[in-house]
Amino acid sequence: MPELVISALGVTSAIGQGKAAFAEALFAGRHAFGRLQRPGRSEPGDDSACFLGAEIADLSLPPRLPARSARTASLAAQVAAATLQEAWDEARLDQVDAGRIGLVVGGSNMQQRELVRLQAEFAGRAQYLRPSYATSFLDTDICGLCTELFGIRGFACTLGAASASGQIALIQAAQAVAAGQADACIALGALMDLSYWECQALRSAGAMGSDVFAGEPAQACRPFDRRRDGFIYGENCAALVVETAASARARGLEPYAHIAGCAWVMDANRSTNPSHEGELRALRQALGQAGVDAAMIDYVNPHGTGSPLGDETELRAICDAGLAAASINATKSITGHGLTAAGAVELAAVALQLRAGRLHPTRNLDDPVAPGLNWVGAQARQQSVRWAVSLSMGFGGFNSAVCLRHPQA
Repeated sequence: MPELVISALGVTSAIGQGKAAFAEALFAGRHAFGRLQRPGRSEPGDDSACFLGAEIADLSLPPRLPARSARTASLAAQVAAATLQEAWDEARLDQVDAGRIGLVVGGSNMQQRELVRLQAEFAGRAQYLRPSYATSFLDTDICGLCTELFGIRGFACTLGAASASGQIALIQAAQAVAAGQADACIALGALMDLSYWECQALRSAGAMGSDVFAGEPAQACRPFDRRRDGFIYGENCAALVVETAASARARGLEPYAHIAGCAWVMDANRSTNPSHEGELRALRQALGQAGVDAAMIDYVNPHGTGSPLGDETELRAICDAGLAAASINATKSITGHGLTAAGAVELAAVALQLRAGRLHPTRNLDDPVAPGLNWVGAQARQQSVRWAVSLSMGFGGFNSAVCLRHPQA
């Protein structure tokens, strides 16, 4: 099997656009949590609704995105184009045969707020709806926009795996390159643009917080803390370029990380509750494929949503896999939960931490549910990481794990 690497990446998030701004905010523990303000994130005429989260304040669109395309593109599609531009430029993908570049967009049902807004705007006069809606309501429109803008002529697809979508997109990209289907494949964890319908349903299901911290948005997102009461949404997106180490070196690139092992397993469970057995299987399979003993793992980047049951189940799986001695932090404590994008954004965070030799803090970890673990608390920590594991889980029984190795290890 060829040696696969993450050769380049792009990030757009509420804490910063671009990997440099993202990393700076990450290591400083700087957040952007508040009340959700975008049109379509509260029910019309109901000012009492208070959904908390983090929204992208200013989005800089790439010059290659024409104004006409920008007007008909959803927020998720615009952010995808901007994020892909950064990864594309760093990877020098213009030097790669366009027919040998693939794209896997992680996510499904990503444009809900856009659809709710348009349906409200044209209620009672649907005949005036713009014709482009015939394609833009489909998630595949993001594939169409990105392949058109960047001239990608290999394969492209969307992949739905709930909150594991972003990480499983990377797994699919790695498998495509390993199989010779592409020379370089971009895994893009797309922004999931929630409307008030999804926010309300997730709150009603007990998944989304926060009743406890409704008046204190900065305190609401607290994975692994005893006062957590659910995840807090965050707008974000990441693109990761996967290719062989030889291909990256040929274009003068210094990889962020080697992809040593991956796993993706199901719980055979339609519901929202997590599975200790499924998470443990994913961890063990990823470590087994990497050929690394659990004691060698320096750092674990967990799914860590802030779900009361989910956090405890995940920590039990981490400990049972033999990873209790590894350093642990929670990226979502800073970025919020990007849902479909989360797995890709957290892999980007792991890659940036490997390169920096530094681990970002965990916000609001005042009273950890497992105080004996090796938490990175309120301050960033200098640490050379040779081996790291990242976990992602999703509603419907999805469990995934990716083991990364530092290029110098």
